[in-house]
Amino acid sequence: MTDEAPPIDISVPHSARIWNYWLGGQDNYEVDRLAGDRYRATYPDVTRLARASRAFLARALRYLVEEAGLRQFVDVGTGLPTADNTHEIAQRIAPESRVLYVDNDPLVLAHARALLVSGPAGAADYADADLHDPAAILAAADRALDLTRPVGVIFSGVLGHVEKYEDARSIVTRLLLPLAPGSHLLLSDGTSVFAQACADAQREYNDSGAVPYHLRSPEDITGFFDGLRLVEPGVVPCPRWRPASDGPVADGELDIFGGVGRKP
Repeated sequence: MTDEAPPIDISVPHSARIWNYWLGGQDNYEVDRLAGDRYRATYPDVTRLARASRAFLARALRYLVEEAGLRQFVDVGTGLPTADNTHEIAQRIAPESRVLYVDNDPLVLAHARALLVSGPAGAADYADADLHDPAAILAAADRALDLTRPVGVIFSGVLGHVEKYEDARSIVTRLLLPLAPGSHLLLSDGTSVFAQACADAQREYNDSGAVPYHLRSPEDITGFFDGLRLVEPGVVPCPRWRPASDGPVADGELDIFGGVGRKP
């Protein structure tokens, strides 16, 4: 990676920057805020959905570190840094944890140094690789991690950017195939089960000139885990996946489903 920041196109809305806006971040532009507000006008629950997705990622990651005993992770399509990035959550529990962030977006490249701040006992590395190129991702993972040991592979709301479901399934399969037994898949993606407004807002967004995002059915999302042993409670709306016992009652009627599966 060079020190020169890549060009950033601020003429069209950008999904990672919009997501950052919904989460209350500062790494976004007026075009993103306008698109985010249009989406929210059609589907008002999208801000809660974004936060529920982020909370699911944190809970599932804590499970992988605390209960499954994983110490190395590949976070594919990581997007912009926010509070509690993957390596921060993992290293808070197990300081020796190692995380490889994977993205090929110019804005994320510009923020790479923020992602690379690790505790001294572990590591946080960054790979400039395309979601559609599992071979490149695996090559980067082989350099950064020990692939003879279990790895947690994370797809947090990114596979919807792959237009054809069969292609998205192939990406997951090809990444998991060479990994050691005991590796896990942590995955979430958007649906339109509970609210037609969610589908309407996504259609409007996809027509805006931004990179489209394709909503999946819960059955499609479950299909990503074929050949894996699903961790209870399976693939469910993200707020329903092992909610904090001391937290508020989870609202399960949000169009974001997720799950965790273990490679036998």
